[in-house]
Amino acid sequence: MPLELPGSHPRATGLVDVLDRVLDKGLVIAGDVRVSLAEVELLTIRIRLLVCSLDKAQEIGLDWWRYDRDLSPGKSRERLPDREDLRTEIRQLQARVDALTARGGETRRRRR
Repeated sequence: MPLELPGSHPRATGLVDVLDRVLDKGLVIAGDVRVSLAEVELLTIRIRLLVCSLDKAQEIGLDWWRYDRDLSPGKSRERLPDREDLRTEIRQLQARVDALTARGGETRRRRR
């Protein structure tokens, strides 16, 4: 607690005290930026910022980071396929579709 002398103004709260209070209670900053031309809205940017401690976030139900595989340290990170793997898989699927389509055409001809 800051020392107050008689007749003086109380000292400003320290940065640590302010930060502690913000993290304990939380702080929400919200705003909208809209760009319009001739009363036609061209762009809207919505800004929502919540600053609080992890404990406070969990208390109010914001715990999305626990389930995000990139942010959760204990979860296994499986390798994502690279582009060439995806292209190969697409070619294989296209070949299967072509084969099924060709087979379907033969079945229709036989029925006639």
